[in-house]
Amino acid sequence: MVTVCRVHSMTAFARTEHAYSWGTLQVEIRSVNQRYLEPHFRLPDTLRDQEPVLREALRQRLARGKVECSVRFEPAEASQAPAVNTQRLDEIAAALNAIQERLPNAAVPTTLELLNQPGVIETQHLDQEAVKTAAHVLFDQAINSLIEARAREGEKLAEMIITRLAAVSEQVATVRGLLPQILERQCAQLLERLDVAKTELDPQRLEAELVLVAQKADVDEELDRLTAHVEEVSRQLKQKGPKGRRLDFLMQELNREANTLSSKSVVAETTRCAVELKVLIEQMREQIQNIE
Repeated sequence: MVTVCRVHSMTAFARTEHAYSWGTLQVEIRSVNQRYLEPHFRLPDTLRDQEPVLREALRQRLARGKVECSVRFEPAEASQAPAVNTQRLDEIAAALNAIQERLPNAAVPTTLELLNQPGVIETQHLDQEAVKTAAHVLFDQAINSLIEARAREGEKLAEMIITRLAAVSEQVATVRGLLPQILERQCAQLLERLDVAKTELDPQRLEAELVLVAQKADVDEELDRLTAHVEEVSRQLKQKGPKGRRLDFLMQELNREANTLSSKSVVAETTRCAVELKVLIEQMREQIQNIE
């Protein structure tokens, strides 16, 4: 039984959202398989200058995948609404009272005229640093959720690969068990052909022909390499960190040996085993394409 360290898929989705007094922030991250890390960002103007920081944070946590990061910011209405500077308004009112005492007939300004006085109306400015800090916190939370989702999907992929590895080993064992019968059958067929042809070979020639038959039917090296590659795949599944590229390379090597086994097959049994091996390897390869 293979003990698997967490295998991470490259396909996942995560979202974090929080409402603050000054507005609402939402972070979404989607990732799919890609040979290298390929991040794409969609940020509001308020956070546009934070892309290099967020990109580096992503690079520190992920190794591969096409990753789409979207940050949405909706300011609260209160943060955009104008406010009356009551202190400034009191100062103007005191000045108007003084004028009225000296000039009783002076025109009284309207409310709109008072509001248009400098300093009476103030626009509440958004705390940009607070928005940036909150965005970083939510982005980190979204990355954590994404990694957990990739890990859950990766565990399913690892289980599938382990099952297929066991099936590959069974096919290798089947072919090994057939080798003595295959060699015996090939030798018998050679002797039958000689008998039908009424041809007699000298002992040395006959021995050479038998050796040639044995060499053509001998797939011990291919079976040994298949076993070694299966063991290496199992070992890689137990390693920490990204392992997708290495596993993909091992699938190519497994497929190479399966093809060689098929080309050297001299009986239907080994041909069927070789075909089954290639099917199993292809099933693993398709899933490994999605492993980080």
